[in-house]
Amino acid sequence: GMDLGTTNSCVSVMEGNEAVVIPNAEGKRTTPSIIAFVEGGEIKVGDPAKRQAVTNPTKTIASIKRFMGHTFAETTNESKRVSYKVVKGVQQYSTVDIDGRLYTAQELSAMTLQKMKKTAEDYLGQTVTEAVITVPAYFNDAQRQATKEAGEIAGLKVMRIINEPTAAALAYGLDKKGTDQKIAIYDLGGGTFDISVLELGDGVFEVLSTNGDTHLGGDDFDHEIIDWLADEFKAEEGIDLRLDPMSLQRLKEAAEKAKIELSSSSETEINLPYVTATASGPKHLVKKLSRAQFEKLTDSLVKRSMEPVAKALKDAGLTTSDIDEVILVGGSTRMPRIADEVEKFFGKKASKGVNPDEAVA
Repeated sequence: GMDLGTTNSCVSVMEGNEAVVIPNAEGKRTTPSIIAFVEGGEIKVGDPAKRQAVTNPTKTIASIKRFMGHTFAETTNESKRVSYKVVKGVQQYSTVDIDGRLYTAQELSAMTLQKMKKTAEDYLGQTVTEAVITVPAYFNDAQRQATKEAGEIAGLKVMRIINEPTAAALAYGLDKKGTDQKIAIYDLGGGTFDISVLELGDGVFEVLSTNGDTHLGGDDFDHEIIDWLADEFKAEEGIDLRLDPMSLQRLKEAAEKAKIELSSSSETEINLPYVTATASGPKHLVKKLSRAQFEKLTDSLVKRSMEPVAKALKDAGLTTSDIDEVILVGGSTRMPRIADEVEKFFGKKASKGVNPDEAVA
C-alpha cells in the first residue's frame, strides 16, 4: 500500500491481518516526496534531497503531485510557486525542465514510488511487483491515470487506485463496525488540506462531498515561524536571513523542528549558531517560542482550514450532528490546536488512534 503524498510518502505491507508501515533506509517511516538532481548526474530521493533543497533550488523537485494529470495551462499559478522550471510538454502537459532534459510529472513521481518499492523490498527480502496507490478523493480521471502511470514507470503493477479518505477509514476499521455511518475525515498534510464526508453502508464507502485548500498544510505553519524568526533577527541585526540560501535552509529545518516540539511542549528554544556573519564577526540566533505564541502566529491558518469543512457538510446536505465519526489524518493534525478546533466544530471527540502520518498507507 503506497501513499504518494504531495509532501511525504509512506509504504506499508499486510502481515497477516495487519498493515505494517515500513521504515526507509534512513530509518524514517515517511519519506519526503522530493527528488534532487545533483552534480555528476546523481539523483537523490527523500531526506537526502530535502537536506539540500534550498541550496540547489532549481534542481530540487518538491510537490510534483500538484502537476499530475494537468496541462501546462491549468497549472500556471502552480508553476509560479515552485523553484524549478515547469514547461509545456507532450500533449500540453506540465513538464519539468532540468538542464534541458524534460521530465513528466509521472516520471518524477515514479522516482518517489521507486524509493518506496525499494524500501518494501529491503524489508521483505523479495521483489515487490504489485501495489495499491492512494489519491485525493477529488482527483479526476486524468490525475488518477497519471498516478497509475507513475506506478508503472516505477515497475509496479497498480492493482487499484483508492481514495485517501477511504484508506484512512479502513485503517480505523470503520468498515468492520457493521452499522451505517457518516464519517468526516479532516486531513491536514504538509502541503494540502482535504476534508471528505463519507457514508458507509453495507461495507461500501461512498464519497458524499469533498472540499479543502490545495495550498494549506504544515509547510505554511513552518513559514510563519520562519518569517517570525527572520523578522526578529532583522530587527536586531539588520540582516534578512531569507535572502541567503544556506541561512534559509537552516531556518526551514529549525522551524519544522520547533513546530514539532511545540506539539508536546509549551515552549521550545531555537538555537542557530553561526547563522550568518558580518564585518564585525559571526552572528548567532537564539530565540524562545511558546506554544501560545505559535498558536497566535498560525491562528489564521487554522481558521482557514475550517471554512472548507463547513462547505463540505453543506454540500453533503448534513449538519454536524449527522456525523458519527470524525477522523484526523495527516501529520499536521498532531498540533493540539487543530484537534481542539475540529472537536469544537463537530461537538465530538475526533479519532486519532492511528498514526496520522501513516493512516492512509
